[in-house]
Amino acid sequence: MSSGQLYLVSAPSGAGKTSMVRELIKKDENIKLSISHTTRAPRASERHAKDYFFVTKPEFEELLRQNSFLEHANVYGNYYGTSKDAVFAMLATGSDVILEIDWQGAQQIIHKLPDTIHISIAPPSIEALRSRLSARGLDDSATIEHRMSQAEDEIDHLKEAEYVVINDDFAQAVAAMHAIFIAERQKYIRQKPLLDKL
Repeated sequence: MSSGQLYLVSAPSGAGKTSMVRELIKKDENIKLSISHTTRAPRASERHAKDYFFVTKPEFEELLRQNSFLEHANVYGNYYGTSKDAVFAMLATGSDVILEIDWQGAQQIIHKLPDTIHISIAPPSIEALRSRLSARGLDDSATIEHRMSQAEDEIDHLKEAEYVVINDDFAQAVAAMHAIFIAERQKYIRQKPLLDKL
């Protein structure tokens, strides 16, 4: 059995990354989502071990000391990190694994694991991004402005990804992202265990 492929999916806040990834996982049972650790409080709809592993700051710092993370970051005063053991265990089963991540985390992972495939999700325009952030109703105007300034940073780093999917039409964008996974599975290196038997 071939091991799975690690993918990074990054996007400016509000570009639709999380919705696209959830839809993709529904369409393809061989794609799994890595669940990050965080020290931030859960939102009303979030559940421990489903959306995030919610841990205390001392617990997170102990995991840091144990070198347990592929990458970690401090975002808005809260820690986020990706567990090495969890990711490698999923890849060993042959599943493709997605990390939802920002460009800084993507750089950390690609430095350690250069065969990782990076997909960026882009909005069709800055105006559409602002409209989506406002329509979500999750943030006040100051937070939206902060997210917009961060979005400019994220957009500047689109060129670092192998693939960029523009989320203008949601269904088409999900289909385009799924096509990347399907095409990558046809590469010789992924097919080699089967081809060796032939």
